[in-house]
Amino acid sequence: MTVLERTVEALLFLSPQPVSTAELAVACDASEAEIDRAVDALEGALAGETRGVVLRQVAGGYTLAADPVAEDAARRLLSTPRTPPLTQAQAETLAIVSYLQPVSRPEIARIRGVSSESAVATLTERGLIEESGRSRFGAMVYRTTPLFEKLFGLSGLDQLPDPSRFDPTPEDERELRERLLKAGEQRAS
Repeated sequence: MTVLERTVEALLFLSPQPVSTAELAVACDASEAEIDRAVDALEGALAGETRGVVLRQVAGGYTLAADPVAEDAARRLLSTPRTPPLTQAQAETLAIVSYLQPVSRPEIARIRGVSSESAVATLTERGLIEESGRSRFGAMVYRTTPLFEKLFGLSGLDQLPDPSRFDPTPEDERELRERLLKAGEQRAS
């Protein structure tokens, strides 16, 4: 293993976030072509040996991750959640932002049918979404962050599931509509 390959491996080990080829080139004082070769060699070395880590490309950069064979043991070790799971409101808001970004809080509220201030604030605090400017009407617009891509194992937003796969059939739509109307009646009474 060359000094550059070892340096790249060390930088990926130290970085809590994926690191791009350009960032590695600057840090290592090397060309992007040299970094690409070092990353390829590192990936081969990690894949070819029985090691506990693998090289993954996510969120526009590279990161070291646990080998999938260690998943069960890692789940047991890390079973205590560091942050509470997303609430339904937060999950809905995150889905809206991920598919429609950039999107404003009033647009999110209109889609969800309820205020989303708390969900937007929590997702921003957790680093899953961030402000990305203002709409033509002056409202702050939000987008997902590289941390979102990393946590969901995406190398880019083009890897989000195709929403058309989740379109209900006419029968499912009728059943869902009936359930929603029934729930609305129960809530009203």
